[in-house]
Amino acid sequence: MKKLGELLVQEDSFEEILMGNQALVRAMVESKTLVVTSYPGSPTPEIASAIQDIPQDMQPFYFEFSVNEKVATEVAFGAAINGNLSCVFYKSVGLNVALDSFVQLGLFNIIGGMVVVVGDDPGANSSQNEQDNRNIYRMARVTVLEPASPQEAYEYYKHAAQLAAAHKTVVVLRLTTHVCHARQKIKFAGYQKGKEYKTDFNKENGPYIPLTVLALEMKRIAMERTDRILPFIRKAKLNQEIKSADSHGRGIITAGLTWLAVLDVLELSTYRPNLLKLGVTNPLEPEGILSFLRSNDQVLILEELDDILENQIKAMAYDQGLTTTIIGKTSDKDFMGEFTPDKTLEKILATWPEMMPVGIKEQGQKEKLPVVAVPERPAQMCPGCGHRSAFFAIKEALGNDDITVADIGCHTLGYMPPYELGEVLMCMGASPGIAAGLALNNDKKKVVAFLGDSTFFHAGLPGLINTIFNHHNITLIIMENGTTAMTGHQDHAGGAIKIETLLKGLGIEPVLACDTYSQEKLTGLVKQALKIDGLSVVIARHPCMLKFTRSQRKKPGYIQNHIEIDPAICTQAHVCVEAFGCPSFVRNLDGSVGVNTDLCIGDGSCRPSCPEHAIGLQRKKDERI
Repeated sequence: MKKLGELLVQEDSFEEILMGNQALVRAMVESKTLVVTSYPGSPTPEIASAIQDIPQDMQPFYFEFSVNEKVATEVAFGAAINGNLSCVFYKSVGLNVALDSFVQLGLFNIIGGMVVVVGDDPGANSSQNEQDNRNIYRMARVTVLEPASPQEAYEYYKHAAQLAAAHKTVVVLRLTTHVCHARQKIKFAGYQKGKEYKTDFNKENGPYIPLTVLALEMKRIAMERTDRILPFIRKAKLNQEIKSADSHGRGIITAGLTWLAVLDVLELSTYRPNLLKLGVTNPLEPEGILSFLRSNDQVLILEELDDILENQIKAMAYDQGLTTTIIGKTSDKDFMGEFTPDKTLEKILATWPEMMPVGIKEQGQKEKLPVVAVPERPAQMCPGCGHRSAFFAIKEALGNDDITVADIGCHTLGYMPPYELGEVLMCMGASPGIAAGLALNNDKKKVVAFLGDSTFFHAGLPGLINTIFNHHNITLIIMENGTTAMTGHQDHAGGAIKIETLLKGLGIEPVLACDTYSQEKLTGLVKQALKIDGLSVVIARHPCMLKFTRSQRKKPGYIQNHIEIDPAICTQAHVCVEAFGCPSFVRNLDGSVGVNTDLCIGDGSCRPSCPEHAIGLQRKKDERI
């Protein structure tokens, strides 16, 4: 059986069950995409993982992790104006970082074509907000394709690539979390191998300088290009209408994953409305939408997050003098979260209660829906995580009134009990700047900022440099684990540039550093740093243990070790459970502490937390270390 990477580049057609993110890579291969760039962020990192699974001698295109999303966008753009079909991908809030460059893309003649894949996150499953980037796409005047399933993710990428190359422009493929991560059996086409990078940049293909009067002309051309794309949308049948013989004059317009939720709910309905699924959400194709409105008395628009489709469709209907009743968002709840089947059912019940059987209508029997309720599980750091040891040690050094500022990464979870470190959070790399503001004229409280090593290179350096330049009085703790851990262990610039060397090059002295498992030493270093007037920096480093243990398990003869509790020594102080907080510990009903061996990795980082030294390493049943 072929490995995933080999499968993705085989020339023959095949069928396989793949994740939406993985299917995209095959679409890149078939479309002859030549340059792909990214900065990792959920829900998109499995795209990169699938690319990296392809053997090096079989790689069909150039791929890089750039230092941030803005740079990744610029590298892909540069390759595309050289004549190479390119792609850049990142998560929803990654678009914020790329924005200064992204909003210009629609103005240019991109001779190779460019696809931007953005993973939006309704429900904030892995983001600090659930922003609706469709607002940005309208402002930037870019075409947006929106698949509803892994099969469509594969197909729509190929449409996007074809459209981008044909019209020498940029096309956005808007994914959402569950389209990225869902799995489906997909039928993939064959292709012919062969790649040839082009270096065809010519300023005559421009203009590429959007200034003064040139910028206005480039905007006019961008608007004309949007109009020229509408026939492609109709020809490719990216918008799908499903008519019902018994619609009762009702219709539903939706897009993306909400389409599947609607289909689930309608399995229970007493009659089926007409349906219009929009595969392209910008620009909206008016011909099909207006035809759909004319054929229904009432139309419900179901869309996650903002009322982007609703407002545009209502404007179309008004301009045409249509009398169709258009129903959109009616409560704050409609603007938040995913339109899961249960939420979709609630909306349809509130709009057309007669559409649902009496039992569901009167009793709200949602259990009849084909939905599995998953209990909530709080996010937590992995067993053995170096950040846990760091927070345990750092908390010992801080006063009750000291202020701690969080940043993006696994260490963000330090704000949760039992550590409760990180009282403010905004976005990647913001902690040095926020901390500096909190420290102004503040002689009573120490201000400590946390920053991950990947984020340090991504967006943390400007804030750090500002702190040096303006002589702000903060302590910065860099949580160094050697990888971009939260999104799947991608490499970052720290593999080539030592953070400690860079800090010293910026004139920061001393740079204090130690392994986080040396908890007593780390507590002492943080206390020392807090006494320094001005900027002080502590590097709290330890390799990501999830990455480490995964690599160890691949080695022949690997044996998983665990820790054990000596009941004769344990006084049931519960420091290991309540203050250190490793999820491997179990507090039994009688107050004794046990160990969940399915979780414990036997690293021993918990041992210093026990005041009675009752925690030991167990290698054999008769040997305790």
